[in-house]
Amino acid sequence: MGSEAKRGSPLEVVRAFLRLGCISFGGPVAHLGYFRTEFVERRHWLDEVTYAELVALCQFLPGPASSQVGFSIGLIRAGFWGGIAAWIGFTLPSALLMLAFARGVDWLAGPAGTRILHALMLVAVAVVAQAVWTLGRRLCPDTQRVTIALTASALVLLVPWPAIQLLAIALGGIAGRLFVVSKTGALADELLSPVPARVAACAATIFGALLLASFAVPGSVLSAFYRAGALVFGGGHVVLPLLEDFVVRPGWVDNLKFLAGYGAAQALPGPLFSFAAYLGFVVRPAPHGLLGGVLALAAIFVPGLLLVLALFPFWSRVRSSPSARSVLAGVNAAVVGLLLAALYRPVWTSAINGPSDVALSMLAFLLLQTWKAPPWMIVLGAAALAAAL
Repeated sequence: MGSEAKRGSPLEVVRAFLRLGCISFGGPVAHLGYFRTEFVERRHWLDEVTYAELVALCQFLPGPASSQVGFSIGLIRAGFWGGIAAWIGFTLPSALLMLAFARGVDWLAGPAGTRILHALMLVAVAVVAQAVWTLGRRLCPDTQRVTIALTASALVLLVPWPAIQLLAIALGGIAGRLFVVSKTGALADELLSPVPARVAACAATIFGALLLASFAVPGSVLSAFYRAGALVFGGGHVVLPLLEDFVVRPGWVDNLKFLAGYGAAQALPGPLFSFAAYLGFVVRPAPHGLLGGVLALAAIFVPGLLLVLALFPFWSRVRSSPSARSVLAGVNAAVVGLLLAALYRPVWTSAINGPSDVALSMLAFLLLQTWKAPPWMIVLGAAALAAAL
């Protein structure tokens, strides 16, 4: 296949990601599985190894890992505007849903809304479990990488330290360098470096300047969201409790509304970072409402996307080195371990309350994995059943 066939347009990219933004339930763990199915298996925009390298690269960066992977796929497919199109397409549905939820939060925080959200979270358990299973089979094909994955998972679950995920990824990279032999992807390097060096330098400068400004104005709502996006490792499941510390402790959002939005963010499709749109809408300090939601959404996503732009030109150098590819293979195995840990906490622990919840999640997993039922169909069925009850 020639390089011309591998190039696309921003319109093509936004259509593909808009569809995924509407059906990608289950949080960042599941999103990586959706992306692989759509862009490696179905559309053939990437090969298997290149996708695994992208996942490893974005896991090294702070910010929303799945959104950064999607942004990178858009960059490879259609350049800078392809990356923007991928982010808009994937984020827009969840952002609109979170803004709508903010408008109706008082009803959805009641008994009927709570039942619906809980049913969606049970389906999310099954979706995440399927994603972990699929990615684990692909990224941990040998004993060495299975060992790295399980060790990383145990480390994260046993050590309650905010930076433990970053340490687990680093140790996975070291183990990969020592014990794993990897191979390169099939795409040409010029397709994998669509970001000019001057653009990368500009992105790095803007990232640093905005980060310094966010610390200079610590009481600003937008500064809080920018710091959350710039400093959190581990993606959406980690940023949710961090945002609680940022907005509940100073009294910007009361705890009941935060918990209602927290549940909705985990139950709805799309990136969990879209929770920022909800919080920006309901915060007490200005700006709030629709403008506050849009600004908060931009503030939390911008740092992660700037970091991708800043580091993308160096990727072709990294992937050309056999040693670096072994490190990335180890990192990917560690990422599977982190996803396995996330399946237990917070996905399982926040959704499963008893045997009936376990049974319903197992049924949803059976429908997904064995009967290949579309996730959106299971989600709608679960919501309808909860509403009827």
